[in-house]
Amino acid sequence: MNAIYARQSIDKKDSLSIEGQIAECRKFAGEDAKVFKDKGYSGKNIKRPAFTELMKAVEAGTVKKIFVYRLDRFSRSIADFSRLWETLSVNGVEFNSATENFDTATPIGRAMLNIVMTFAQLERETTAERVRDNYIHRFRLGTWTGGPAPFGFELTKILVDGTRASSLVANDKSGIVKMIFEEYAKPETSLRGLAKELTEKGIHGPKREVWDNVTLSRILHSPVYVKADDDVYWYYLAKGLQIQQEIEVFDGIHACNVIGRRDRSKNKYNSLEGQMLTVANHEGFIDSELWLTVQEKLSKNPQISRVNAGKYSWLTGLMKCGKCGYAVKINYIKSEDKCYLICSGRSNFSTCTSTINIDLRELEMKIAEQIDDILKESPPEDLIPATREVSSDILAIEQKIERLVTALSECSEISATYISKQIEALHKQRNDIMNSIKNEPRKIRQIDFNSLEFDEKKIIAAEFIERILLEGNEVNIIWKI
Repeated sequence: MNAIYARQSIDKKDSLSIEGQIAECRKFAGEDAKVFKDKGYSGKNIKRPAFTELMKAVEAGTVKKIFVYRLDRFSRSIADFSRLWETLSVNGVEFNSATENFDTATPIGRAMLNIVMTFAQLERETTAERVRDNYIHRFRLGTWTGGPAPFGFELTKILVDGTRASSLVANDKSGIVKMIFEEYAKPETSLRGLAKELTEKGIHGPKREVWDNVTLSRILHSPVYVKADDDVYWYYLAKGLQIQQEIEVFDGIHACNVIGRRDRSKNKYNSLEGQMLTVANHEGFIDSELWLTVQEKLSKNPQISRVNAGKYSWLTGLMKCGKCGYAVKINYIKSEDKCYLICSGRSNFSTCTSTINIDLRELEMKIAEQIDDILKESPPEDLIPATREVSSDILAIEQKIERLVTALSECSEISATYISKQIEALHKQRNDIMNSIKNEPRKIRQIDFNSLEFDEKKIIAAEFIERILLEGNEVNIIWKI
């Protein structure tokens, strides 16, 4: 039989849908071709359900030709494809690309296949490198690096080194942002209470009509609004950011930008090490004293790591509503001993009409099977840190303390209070680590996902899964791998 394989990791405006890919392939494969499709899976590896089914059919000798819309739908790795090609060759299966116009039934087609694979990977790697370098260059120049303007700003163009670049300018929503900072700085105001007040007043949020804690927290933590001065410099130095300019550039007029990856298992705003900060070209409109007061208040109610949240499922924090994007929460009914999945956008804000008819335990079982398949091919792992690794953690803490002590001698009074608290917290963290490793033996074991503890499953699931979109009876898993 002829087989059609289609894959799409995420829906994008500039990419052809799975249905579109299948339609193009049918022009060559015929209407009776069997379709194998993977939605929500990356082409970086071959751990895909429909793809696995297709290769089993190849090895069983039931497939004669495979048709794909484009080569990268099948595999994006030369190493993977070379192994797959050996399997196809052994089983006498031909490979056809609908858009790249080659057929492996011919010597020229096979040669073209190798050339296309080589240049496709080279193009991806060089393009990614150019994009990354250009992004960091724009960031260091203080321009807006891309994406929609933050709430309270609109995009504009300015000249930077003779080139037009994106920047931000305050708009009529900036007054709302000022009010948010001023209200939250009051001791009696909470994020939840402020969100409710804004919604009741009919003030629309950045993306939705209603406000929530997460939206407010993002605005209040953001440095794009602050008039960055010496105190802001010392605040971020204490946080461990890589600051791109000297303190003299922090003029109390211009705001800041922050970029960099973060560890999902750590607090988003209180763990900023490894990220970069630069003074931006646009002007801030929140005084540094007010902004720092808000940061101090926010630090007393830190964001809880989603990896360690939730007691009913190790998937808590990864599940999102496929319709509105809000988190999916678990409602446990003790009398029934059953967990129901509910969109928080529907239950908390009445902004979504989606119902989720997914059995949580069945979902856990299916995902556990897929993760276990991945782990079985991995080498043994240390689930409990060895003494040498803990020593590295202690050294890193001592380096932080040393850096903060240096900063303490040069900062202002408002920053000194914050830095002193950070030093105390680090000393406590160091002592806690020392106490935890006393007489503790090193434990090494092969990872078997189903035998892991609840918290261990949470951590590993968060390492492999970006998010799980749920709507009705549909499940779409966005993997990181």
